[in-house]
Amino acid sequence: VQLQASGGGLVQAGDSLRLSCAASGRTISNNGMGWFRQALEKEREFVAGIAWSGDSTSYADSVKGRFAISRDNAKHTVYLQMNSLKPEDTAVYYCAVAYRAYGSKLAGEYAYWGQGTLVTVSS
Repeated sequence: VQLQASGGGLVQAGDSLRLSCAASGRTISNNGMGWFRQALEKEREFVAGIAWSGDSTSYADSVKGRFAISRDNAKHTVYLQMNSLKPEDTAVYYCAVAYRAYGSKLAGEYAYWGQGTLVTVSS
């Protein structure tokens, strides 16, 4: 599976961005998906996860109420809508395909990773 993340950029605090992650190579419609992020000199952290059907989602406390994960299995794409962005959201954002049908909070439960897209939020 190849994952291509896009949609990152430089925005101001309070702005919105939508990240996309397009999968190719094999179907991902039976797999959970997740978004993680890694800020400079910090460890990679879970942001959001979604089950294969899209009917179950989970979020890190730091983004709950501001971010929304969704997926379109017909387009083999997962999205991350990010609203009310804060400077502390600045990071490289990675999408990933889970081994199982749900989106786990644990990085070790993901089989494939995209290359990342940089989000920079200025104050």
